[in-house]
Amino acid sequence: MTNMTGNTDPNEMTGMSGPDGATPAFPRTAFISLWFPKPSETFVYREVLALWRLGLPVRVFCLYGPVRSGLSEEMRDTDIPVERLGLGSIPRILADALRCLITRPATTLAVLTRVLTRPQGGAEKFGENILAAFCGFTLARRCAALRIEHVHAAWANGSATAAWVVSELTGIPFSFSARAGDVHPPDGLLGLKLRRAAFARVDSSYNLPHLRAFIPDSPEKVHLVYNARTMAAFSEAPAAMTAPVKLLGIGRFVETKGFQFLIEALAVLRAKNHDVRLTLAGDGPWKARLAALAAKLGLADRVDFPGFVAHDQVSRLLASSDVLVMPSIRKPNGNSDGLPTVINEALYHRLPVVATDVASISDVVKHNQTGLLVPERDAKALAEAIESMLNNRSHAIAMATAGRDLALAMFDPQTCIGKMKELLEKANPGGTPFCHGGRRPALRADDAR
Repeated sequence: MTNMTGNTDPNEMTGMSGPDGATPAFPRTAFISLWFPKPSETFVYREVLALWRLGLPVRVFCLYGPVRSGLSEEMRDTDIPVERLGLGSIPRILADALRCLITRPATTLAVLTRVLTRPQGGAEKFGENILAAFCGFTLARRCAALRIEHVHAAWANGSATAAWVVSELTGIPFSFSARAGDVHPPDGLLGLKLRRAAFARVDSSYNLPHLRAFIPDSPEKVHLVYNARTMAAFSEAPAAMTAPVKLLGIGRFVETKGFQFLIEALAVLRAKNHDVRLTLAGDGPWKARLAALAAKLGLADRVDFPGFVAHDQVSRLLASSDVLVMPSIRKPNGNSDGLPTVINEALYHRLPVVATDVASISDVVKHNQTGLLVPERDAKALAEAIESMLNNRSHAIAMATAGRDLALAMFDPQTCIGKMKELLEKANPGGTPFCHGGRRPALRADDAR
């Protein structure tokens, strides 16, 4: 099946034969995440789905309970096998931890000591690592029972910590993906996890040198693999730029998205008598603050807050807008977006993009070629970039067209999923985990770093 641009639907990539058609090269793989599926993590869901349909024998383990709202129809109907822990599993987790302490006291104490003595990265990450480590005791038992041959974590913080614990207890090789806030700032175990992992994958160029700096003796363990395109079909946005011009921002309402500067930019445009409206789609802890800022600037009737939009409804928003604005910022601790998926999705629709030059956004938004880049935290610069698009629609459309071509090639499912498939195959070429014929080497002295 092809979409309106003539590109292959990521659900129907060549060679996808379903879980019953697993090839011998594929290791039995456990994916670990905090939640799955999660509405805001379509890139994780579609990656696992694509590998599942390629024949990867995969089982997903979630440290938390299910997400019940905001799921797309596809996510609600998924047939990927998922096991969830959550609050109801606490007695089992504690029992499994005690069992490990009795049967493997040295390894168990070494693991817990390293987790409990590394609070770097902030209280939230430290607490998540403690929880993940205890979940790891239960996941180790389940992975051994299922004869799992490889464990991959969807994120570098808690999910990867659980995968590391599984590996220490069972010898099963593990790997993890690193994305944005999970490594900025890094938790206290990141260096250890990188040294012990079979490989680590980053989904933006910004994180490649960041992670390689932790393992200068083996930087080749860190690979750049972009997230595959998550949209199956998309129409071309007219982007007519006629009054009222429709600006769009999509994302979680958190500080790093920088939406406060977009609202301020809207005020600058209104002061110049531009007839513009802004739709901010999403939800999060900054929602009340953003609404208050809009009211304070006299823009309450110019900013729409439709709430969280399920992924299967995002295309409609993009196709009916004139400009996507992504004003991401970096926090002092380094936390920022990596490469916001919505930028790629906008370009698939040939929607003009204005963004800040933060993290890996410039991987796809090439200034004055595929979109416009401005400095972060600069509402005036945002307004001027938007204004230049309104005043020169033909150039805006030309940039968006070039951006579409770049994004479709860069995030091609065949390429991106193929690279993940290759990494997983190479991580366990023999198809047999250590725990089925040997034992994981003990934690070394240098792992105390």
